[in-house]
Amino acid sequence: MANEKDKPKLKLAVYWGAACGGCCVSVLDVHEKLFDVVAAAELVFWPIALDVKYKDVEAMPDGHIDVTLFNGAVRNSENEHMAKLLRQKTKVLVAYGSCAHMGGIPGLANFSTKEEIFKRVYDESESTVNPEMIKPQPHYTVPEGELEIPEFYNDVRTLGQVVNVDYYLPGCPPQTERLVEVFMAIVTGAELPPPGSVVGALDKTQCDECKRKKSDNKVIKRFYRPWEIEDDGETCFLEQGVICMGPATRGGCGVRCIEGNAPCRGCYGPPPDSPDPGAKMMSAIATMIDANEEEDIAKAVGHIDDPAGTFYRFSLPSSIFRRKVT
Repeated sequence: MANEKDKPKLKLAVYWGAACGGCCVSVLDVHEKLFDVVAAAELVFWPIALDVKYKDVEAMPDGHIDVTLFNGAVRNSENEHMAKLLRQKTKVLVAYGSCAHMGGIPGLANFSTKEEIFKRVYDESESTVNPEMIKPQPHYTVPEGELEIPEFYNDVRTLGQVVNVDYYLPGCPPQTERLVEVFMAIVTGAELPPPGSVVGALDKTQCDECKRKKSDNKVIKRFYRPWEIEDDGETCFLEQGVICMGPATRGGCGVRCIEGNAPCRGCYGPPPDSPDPGAKMMSAIATMIDANEEEDIAKAVGHIDDPAGTFYRFSLPSSIFRRKVT
């Protein structure tokens, strides 16, 4: 029998699409567990850590990479190219984090169009000085030759809207403990759920894990932003009138935001029976408003600051309506 030390290491890749970089940092946050990862895996592609070029990945045989953690949404043509390339070269492709899973914060750009974004950034912003109204072009000819940059798409898309995804590991970023659990399950050959499943999360909601006091009669007359009230540290945020996405969000993160006295933002995505967390959350708060007259209901709802960004903070591209209608 071959010695365990002679067992070939898994080939691991990490890619950063349209995202903030927090998911890449979370990979480093495994701390001492890094030794377990290094013992079991060889990093073959990670642009922020290794000098491996795209052409090196293109030269790899199909299926050469065992596991790819793809974090970030698909915002431009470069992201799309790498999503398709890594899908071709990878046995197990993991949508790692909220942006790859649901679109994430970059996905809020779907409330605008490409033209509106460019107009604001390159024409109207307070710091812009652009008298010639120049905007980025995918191809531009200069005396030295032709310059090329990625094409900026009108829509932000999730990884699963571009290629087939084997597993979704949610979170902004995913909790390090969940990453280690999933990675070691792959390494050891443990039985994994069917492809397309969410892993590293629970089927029950944040509310099922939350230890704050809840009553059977959740009714409120108005909503508050967290800084507008003095949180007692014990009562359910929703019962205090603060929007908490717990009822529409999977558990599995250890309710860390709530334990830190901040309401859940929804980064772990919806539970299995609720494909659209925004719709589920709006339905939940509609049952809580202590008013019957249309005027009173409108007044209560009017206290919800930025409802679109609140209910679809992480999930707009994967929601029912996906973007602003133009």
